[in-house]
Amino acid sequence: MDLARKVEILGAAARYDASCASSGSSRRGTEGGMGAASFYGVCHSWSDDGRCISLLKILQSNACVYDCAYCANRASGNAPRATLTPEELAELTINFYRRNYIEGLFLSSGVVGSPDATMELMLRTVSLLRGTHAFGGYIHAKAIPGASSELVSRLGRLADRMSVNIELPTEAGLRRLAPAKTREGILGPMGFLAEHIKEAEEDRARSPRAPLFVPAGQSTQLIVGATEDSDLQILRLAQGLYRRYALRRVYYSAYVPVGADDRLPPIVAPPLRREHRTYQADWLLRFYGFSAEELLDEAHPRYEGDLDPKAAWALRHLDLFPVEVNTAPLAMLLRVPGVGVKSAKRIVAARRERRLDALALPRLGVVMKRARYFLMANGRHCGGGTMDPAFLRPRIGDGKESPWGRQLSLFADAGEAKRGPEALFPAMAFPDRRDPVAAGGA
Repeated sequence: MDLARKVEILGAAARYDASCASSGSSRRGTEGGMGAASFYGVCHSWSDDGRCISLLKILQSNACVYDCAYCANRASGNAPRATLTPEELAELTINFYRRNYIEGLFLSSGVVGSPDATMELMLRTVSLLRGTHAFGGYIHAKAIPGASSELVSRLGRLADRMSVNIELPTEAGLRRLAPAKTREGILGPMGFLAEHIKEAEEDRARSPRAPLFVPAGQSTQLIVGATEDSDLQILRLAQGLYRRYALRRVYYSAYVPVGADDRLPPIVAPPLRREHRTYQADWLLRFYGFSAEELLDEAHPRYEGDLDPKAAWALRHLDLFPVEVNTAPLAMLLRVPGVGVKSAKRIVAARRERRLDALALPRLGVVMKRARYFLMANGRHCGGGTMDPAFLRPRIGDGKESPWGRQLSLFADAGEAKRGPEALFPAMAFPDRRDPVAAGGA
């Protein structure tokens, strides 16, 4: 099989993994080398509008000994198989970088033979890039569940970010859809990475010359919709992962039907709207001070279709509103629909200089179409209406299909693909994974 065909197969096979990002790394290039992941170099992670930078997103191999029901690369699947040697993949990455197609590498793999054997292939690839080719650009590498700690540690000293995909929210879901995997096998490497990342950060604080270890942190991915788990279960798990393992991001991927299996839900399209709501809730956990139990509870275990999670919470707590912009604490401003983190901080800063009225709020970034019902300025209710849920719901809900309701492809359709790396990746146009809350005003 020629290289172009391998790239076609393995690039397409990697599109189901959403857990790639490149924020937070400060790896610098070396003299005579190529690339840098620092602020002036290859990877700037996410742009101001949330656009993801270009990464070569590819599998080392899509052959796999596991038979996970939800996976396109499962052992019983009929997908064409390919494996790149470490030398082939390292050369490919360098050639793509030289042509300005990419700014870094996202490397994952099916389990070839055993977790350790797979990690050794990936480690050899990254070692060639860092050593032989002196590549200082961004590299995100997967830690294969079940691999030895020594291999994970060695790869962590070379990669900028690593991730261990937990995939399913509950152990029962793993037993049903991925019986070869265990919760301990996934959380073990995650805990190992968290511990060593913390130790490396402490060492770097004492000495800037201390070696790097996964400087951009770790992430993971959860599949939404492959099991009957509720949104509350997914959000609680994400909250626990953030708190226990200090993850940089939990990524969510709407389940894409990839084959017939009695264990899988009978859906005809990915639950993209549910994925979008989960990202919104995740944003509220990380930046707005919410807990999973505030956004959802046993009485409301699923997101409301026409309301984002913050708006739904506000409607359930109308006794707390409206709040006075000139006196409300920052934590409360962050809970107002239509007020984002930046606009809340601007309000707090501006009111130190003068009292704010309703006309000043749009200039501070407040989305008044939604926020006015929940705010007072100088003692006057900005909305001028009743605080009745029936009145507010149609005015603060989206009420239509989410703008993020279309799954974007990493690659051209198979019918459009031609031979050769340039034809397979004509513009390296990766999906616009904007943070939905940030894009539309929280």
